[in-house]
Amino acid sequence: MWFITYYLLGLILIPGIIYAIVTQNKVQSTFKTFSEINSETGLTAKEACERILAQSGITDVSVVKISGHLTDNYNPTNKTLSLSESVYNSTSIASIGVAAHEAGHAIQHAEGYKFLKVRTGLIRLSNFMSNMLLPLIIIGVILSALAYTSIGSIFVIGGCVFFGISVIISLVTLPVEFNASNRALACLTSSCVLSPTEAKGAKQVLSAAAQTYVASLVVSVLSFLRFILSIVLTRQE
Repeated sequence: MWFITYYLLGLILIPGIIYAIVTQNKVQSTFKTFSEINSETGLTAKEACERILAQSGITDVSVVKISGHLTDNYNPTNKTLSLSESVYNSTSIASIGVAAHEAGHAIQHAEGYKFLKVRTGLIRLSNFMSNMLLPLIIIGVILSALAYTSIGSIFVIGGCVFFGISVIISLVTLPVEFNASNRALACLTSSCVLSPTEAKGAKQVLSAAAQTYVASLVVSVLSFLRFILSIVLTRQE
């Protein structure tokens, strides 16, 4: 019965899913617009990224190309800054903005930015616990149905804790991403990679991208609410 209730409550996710789709479309359209405008310096995204890192005194980060579109990321574990194929060699304002954002994460890592540390730790914890989530939920519901309410509650609470980690990760992600974008925009002008006018275009790209993390938080909160309601409704039957 819990599974039926859980899937029926999937309707709760619809507003978050719609918001996520809208923000993703906004990112794609904004990136497309500014990907057609090349920077005056003629620097590629990779070169711009390396200039920003050098200006910040960071010499131990590798800038590499990876497959995909807008799959750019910074890995603090091996200090690798990966730029997607559509960004790596591009001289567009959009690509340079995206690359600078990832450089912003590298700078955060080098300076020991606390929210980045927290997010990295939570992600590791989440990966470790993710395989335990569904078994805990099933065991908890079964034990509760068999009248082992106290034991069942322990498992259900454990499931709630594990499920809630994703919400916390999404919440902590917001300051990390917004801070990286702010650092990127400051570095783009201070390192003369983009002019102040061009930087406004990069800001639009990064602002649109930031909304996807807000959408992710909304979906995570709604998913957690769905889970809690399914447990409550099932236990009342």
